[in-house]
This record gives sequence, structure tokens and C-alpha cells, in this order.
Amino acid sequence: MTTRRAVLALAGAATAALPLARRARAEWQPDKPITMIVAFAPGGGTDLAARTLARFMEKDLGQSVVVLNRPGAGGEIGFAELARARPDGLTIGFINTPHIVTLPIERRTRFKLEDFTPIANIVDDPGAFQVMADSPYKSLADLIAAAKAKPESISYGTTGIGSDDHLAAMTFERQAGIKLLHVPFGGSAQVKQALIGRQIEVASMNIAEGVHETRQGLMRMLGQMAEKRSEVAPDVPTFREAGYDVVEGSMRGMAAPAGVPREVLDRLSLAIRRTVDNPEFQAAAAQQMLPLRFLGPDAYLAELKALRTRYEKLWAEHPWRE
Repeated sequence: MTTRRAVLALAGAATAALPLARRARAEWQPDKPITMIVAFAPGGGTDLAARTLARFMEKDLGQSVVVLNRPGAGGEIGFAELARARPDGLTIGFINTPHIVTLPIERRTRFKLEDFTPIANIVDDPGAFQVMADSPYKSLADLIAAAKAKPESISYGTTGIGSDDHLAAMTFERQAGIKLLHVPFGGSAQVKQALIGRQIEVASMNIAEGVHETRQGLMRMLGQMAEKRSEVAPDVPTFREAGYDVVEGSMRGMAAPAGVPREVLDRLSLAIRRTVDNPEFQAAAAQQMLPLRFLGPDAYLAELKALRTRYEKLWAEHPWRE
């Protein structure tokens, strides 16, 4: 897996002011409420980030921002609805990696990357393996030993086939020489509920989605998929430390339908940049354990294209269809 940038606890140092010429064009103001589409179920990491962001964007834009959940099909339902919306700036939505680039690789979808205009990336959240606190698996080594003794019997949950959680688990399986039992869900909230309800034994999900339960002693993190230990989980070893080159996570950013005018794009991006730079938002993000990483429209698009190239290569080598 490619190396991802170190997670940023705060994004103030990572954001640069927009050029003056760009600022001059950023005069568009919405004259109606804005709909923010979230392609995953309520209660998950993307949904929580969206609702927090919406509150701050409302103040900057002077209009209400209404979050609309459209879960299903690994994100395709929500992404397709966003792609079909009018490019007037009044409908925006969260787009998540890898789904936004992997779904069109693995099957025919009602959208492709070119159907969107990326506005800004906001969060970059590493993955992790979580178990219940009383699980017999105390480490990745324990999990591997049990999986070798009981092939395809230890269940793990993800947010869907082709999700970052799933691709990371598949990579781990290949490197460790094991086979687990994959159970896909519609969102991270369902994965966590299934783990707590003991319907699955392992949850493969982003750090931010399980760190609260870990700190409360309800769950335990076996390993994190960051390049180096995240500040929100400094005591948890990385997969690389355990000898497995698994570096994966989920970027979560905002996009509009393709064709949105540049002045509208710039104004929306400016609102997000101001939000991410806002100390109150940073404090709220820290409470949710959201690792912030701001990217403007052009840098965000470039990274998405690079990710698509990487996943196209991975699909050619190891298709993840189950």
C-alpha cells in the first residue's frame, strides 16, 4: 500500500490562504438552503463529521446546511445522487476514499470520478482492527494464530466490499497467510454495534470510529494502519511494527456535481477552509478524534486521481470481489 501522510491533529498549519485573485472571485453567496448528501448511515464517522462541519458552514455561508443520509451499495446510492444533482452549489456531498474511486473499478456504477468537482478534503483517518476488551485476541499475532488454527471461522466486519476497511483486511490476510470470514455492513455504526453485540469478533474500521470505546475500556485496538502511531492512539502499535505492510485509511472530503462554476467552487472551498481553521471546529474535531487534513480543490483532485491509479493496479493484481 502506498505511504499516506502523517495524520494531523490540527489543520491550521496545513492550510494556506487562497491567492488574492481567487479571493476576488469567491463572492458567490447561496440564496437557498444547501443540501449536504452523506452516502453512509447516520451515526458513523462520516455522518458525525458532516453534521459538525455543516453547523460551521452555515455561519460562514449565511444559509442552513441540511445533511441528507443516502446509505447503501457501499456509497453508490449517495454518490450517484450527488452526481445527478444540479451543479449550482446548492447540493454538495461528502465523498470517501476508497469508495469514490474503487466502486467504478469493480463494477458498472452510475457515477465516475469525472462526475464530481472536488471542493476540499477535510479528514484523513487511518484504519485499525478492534476487538472487545475481553476478546482472547490480545495482539495481531494472537489473531493470526487463531485464524491459522480455524481458517475462515473468525468473522470481521467492514463498511462493505471494496471499502478501505475491507481492502486493508484483504492485504493483511495475504501477508499473514490467513483467511478470515468477511461480514460487510452499511456503515461503521453498524459494524461497531455488531462487534458490541458479539455478532462479529473483529471490527475493521477507522481509528476515530472506535477510539472512544477503546478509551472507555469496552473495546481494544489490536493494531492501527497509520504509517506511524497516531496521536489519538499512541500506545497502539502499527501493522508495520507487527511486520505487516498495511497502511490504509479513509479520506473524507466535500464535492459538488461536475460543472459547478468556478466562483461557486471557490466560495464553498473558502467556507470549508475557514471552518477547518476555526479553533472551535478544531476542538469539536478533536473530541470526535477526527484527524484533519485540508486540501483545496486542485490538490484534492490530484490526490484522488493518484489513488484511482493505485487501486486500478491493485484490482488488476488482486480483485477484491467476493
